[in-house]
Amino acid sequence: MKAPLPDNEIERLAALYSLDILDSPPEKDFDDIVALAAGVCAAPMSAVSLVDADRQWAKAQTGTEVAETSRDVSFCAHAILERDLMLVPDAREDERFADNPIVTAEGGIRFYAGAPLLTTDGFALGTLCVMDTEPRRLDVEQQQALRALARQVTAQLELRRYAFALANTTARLQELERRKDDLAGLVGGELRSSLRLMSAYLERLGDTGYHDAEMGDLVARATAAHCRGFRELIDHLTTMADAGLGGESLHMRQCDLTRVTQRAVEAVRPIAASKHIWILNQAGGPSLPIIADPVRLEQVLTHLLFAAVKYTPEGGRVRVGTEMESGPTVRLDDMDLPDGMRPDLFPHLYYGAIANPADVPGPDRGLAVAKRILDAHHATVALSDRPGDGTSLHVVFPYASMDPAELIRDLAIA
Repeated sequence: MKAPLPDNEIERLAALYSLDILDSPPEKDFDDIVALAAGVCAAPMSAVSLVDADRQWAKAQTGTEVAETSRDVSFCAHAILERDLMLVPDAREDERFADNPIVTAEGGIRFYAGAPLLTTDGFALGTLCVMDTEPRRLDVEQQQALRALARQVTAQLELRRYAFALANTTARLQELERRKDDLAGLVGGELRSSLRLMSAYLERLGDTGYHDAEMGDLVARATAAHCRGFRELIDHLTTMADAGLGGESLHMRQCDLTRVTQRAVEAVRPIAASKHIWILNQAGGPSLPIIADPVRLEQVLTHLLFAAVKYTPEGGRVRVGTEMESGPTVRLDDMDLPDGMRPDLFPHLYYGAIANPADVPGPDRGLAVAKRILDAHHATVALSDRPGDGTSLHVVFPYASMDPAELIRDLAIA
């Protein structure tokens, strides 16, 4: 049975295309997620599948070599119609899929579970799905972990778009600073005298109705000489009006760092539980007001916590807290295990988010993106690693008294 199109299909496709992710090369960030999803759900196959206009394409996959299928036979095309996990215990017993060639083929799909990749605007881009050639079910913990991992995929996609937009905003603001100097010279120079001459001529013409041929000739020659200058003035003013605008700008406002951190912890907790990792949440203290984009900041903190869980051995411990240091602070500790085993988080955080992250391609791109968003928030990131204590990450934010407009203007410095 062919899946009907979502009611918002045009807007959904626009949101998908804006990410510039289709047909991009494999990336370890997404490969790690599908591997974890397969392991958590004890499923032989898993994929991050994006539903295009007429196809389903896998950004990452494990257990299968099929990277693309027609949308007509796609399970995920049905799953994006749901707002929650779509479970198909036995595809041969489901009227939507019983005659599907992917099901009826030898060794075909019998079990499918897909969590929609929902953007913050509510568009379903595709799914994080797990599959099996045998009928089966997922328990409650597995379902929760699959939903949480799907949110990680969406957060990664959205954060990358915003990081790219921030880079463009920074470039625009730097250009604006340059143009401000040019504009001062342009307006304060010959254009001012030309405008004064035109104003005097037009004022006299309006008052007396008399055309002064000599002055008119001066105005004509001044105007002709400075037409280019006037066009440059208009271009400068247009650029200044446009700088910093756009749908991908961060939406900075006052929010509570403690509450944002608590939400990030709860978003990652099902994934941690699937690896038997204990998250000690100490982010329950007093309110810590900061100026931030709460949606993007929550995604960043969630990604940092996910990295801690991903690189911590099974049975490990991660401690999260908020406190006041030199400013409102999030502290993340990836603690050593009693038997001497150490988490592998430090090198990933260091090379991915500290040591010139823009110059480090490959496995830690997601951390580099997170660092860029934190830079836009004027946050300071400190990292330490001590035997016996584990890896500790401190993210310190400015006090909320800073003007949001000042933060936006200062992006060029970040």
